Amino acid sequence: MLLIRPIQQSDYPALMQIAIESGAGFTSLPVNEQKLKQKIAHSEHSFAIDTDKPGNQGYLFVLEDTTTGEILGTSGIEASVGLTNPLYHFHKSTVIHHSNELNVFNPVEVLTMCNDYTGVSEICTLFLREPYRAGLNGRFLSKVRFLFMAEQPKRFAKLVIAEMRGVADDNALPPFWQWLQTYFFSIDFPTADHLIGIGNKGFIADLMPRHPIYVSLLPESAQKVIGEVHENTKPALKLLENEGFIHRGYVDLFDAGPTVEAQLKQIKSVRQSHKIEVRIEENAEKRHGGVVLALCNTSSANFRATFSDDVKLCTEQNVLLVSSEVADVLKVQNGDFVRYLNLEKGAK
Repeated sequence: MLLIRPIQQSDYPALMQIAIESGAGFTSLPVNEQKLKQKIAHSEHSFAIDTDKPGNQGYLFVLEDTTTGEILGTSGIEASVGLTNPLYHFHKSTVIHHSNELNVFNPVEVLTMCNDYTGVSEICTLFLREPYRAGLNGRFLSKVRFLFMAEQPKRFAKLVIAEMRGVADDNALPPFWQWLQTYFFSIDFPTADHLIGIGNKGFIADLMPRHPIYVSLLPESAQKVIGEVHENTKPALKLLENEGFIHRGYVDLFDAGPTVEAQLKQIKSVRQSHKIEVRIEENAEKRHGGVVLALCNTSSANFRATFSDDVKLCTEQNVLLVSSEVADVLKVQNGDFVRYLNLEKGAK
């Protein structure tokens, strides 16, 4: 079975491998031993503490094959961003150049650096290793964050964002970055990407243009990718759009990838998940072929999630019948509660 659980220190080698595989531009997982181990320790502390408000917590999940013990991917949530390290974006907006005397009315797009998303929650660090990008694996890895947030809403802000990876060329270099490098930074993208990944963001405030940037003055190659996502990120963006996330003009400073947002209570998977009592059928025959449900327990420190069609929803008794195998993976017993969500496409 596939299991999603909080990361632990023994997962470090797998996390380093995922950081390597994710490549440049995936700043939430830098290829840096110290930072990755700090991220694991921070996540362990975040899951363990008892809190009723979002703060400097970071929750990192791993997807594990319980048969082999192999780590297949990661998924994460930052409870409240921009509190210790500033969170910068460009916001694309329109200004009007208007002259009645000359009968001129010109709308012009500009990019303005801002910190508008300070204090919101962020879903992040979604990466599924190449051999496992099939079936419902990616959907499960993405949606499990919403199950956790639905079960632990006090840990998170009312607004949730996701920063999507922007367009890059065949050498993994963003066209949008190239004009910044030429005129403002004088360092290459891998160096800037590494500095961001290890939390060194001071150079942004020091070197970034402080005034609005007229989009029409940028190279055409940079203009074309503003608000566009990397080819590998399109499935993730589609999943979030189906959840109700929208783009309001905020883009990444370096690759111009879009940041999308949604109110926590309005996220589709949060609204459509339900809490229900579990009843374990010890010797029941397997029911494979039924509705596939994503399931999680109600714990924080011992959070566990899986998906299975070997379940049966009994609406008359308001219980969920599960096999002993599913119960063992979730670490639940008879009478415990789980949260469930229909994982299939088009589910309502």
